[in-house]
Amino acid sequence: MKVSLFVTCLIDIFQTEAGKDTVELLERLGCEVDFPERQTCCGQPAYNSGYVEKAKESMKHMIKVFEHADYVVSPSGSCSTMFKEYPHIFKGDPKWEERAQRLADKTFELTQFIVDVLGVEDVGARLDGKATYHTSCHMTRLLGVKEAPMKLLGNVKGLEMRPLQNSYDCCGFGGTFSVKMTPISEQMVDEKVMHIEESEADILIGGDCGCLMNIGGRIERHGKQIKVMHIASVLNSR
Repeated sequence: MKVSLFVTCLIDIFQTEAGKDTVELLERLGCEVDFPERQTCCGQPAYNSGYVEKAKESMKHMIKVFEHADYVVSPSGSCSTMFKEYPHIFKGDPKWEERAQRLADKTFELTQFIVDVLGVEDVGARLDGKATYHTSCHMTRLLGVKEAPMKLLGNVKGLEMRPLQNSYDCCGFGGTFSVKMTPISEQMVDEKVMHIEESEADILIGGDCGCLMNIGGRIERHGKQIKVMHIASVLNSR
């Protein structure tokens, strides 16, 4: 099965290991992975800030970059969701709506692809420790990916999953929200960190690097001994 990796800006710049783990994991599951080097930002930051026409320039570029891919897989629920929004954004555009729809139809978040397309729930991973999982807003509320990550994590040998109180609450990142509404964002992430501590987990796992960067930064600033891991890295642990 041929897969084109949409790596996202945050992984490309800040968390490259999650990108490498994604490729290794998919290859171990029998996929042939290629990386279109012309890929850039999906346009989400500009779009969410109201710069719709500017954002469309990035979106059109990404449609062209992945036009000939069989499947597009991304280790980010948020950025995968943005691709799914393209048909709505280009609705009524005779040149771009259909092309946007084709891209949306073949785009999957990593765990969604593994469980729903490959039909795999046990990737043979092993990681010893107690962990809890942060459910990111875009991935659960917009993309609708809720069960796939938990099915995969439940089959990681040596990993004890702990429930996270108010797991459905936003961590306070929200892209530009954390910049524009910093005091509120800080209170939200502090509450999230408090619940993570209450779970007595050694490891925090998530599927979106924006959330992990926000929560992880707060954990580090407060000197907490909790390891932060992208789910791709957990599933690629042996």
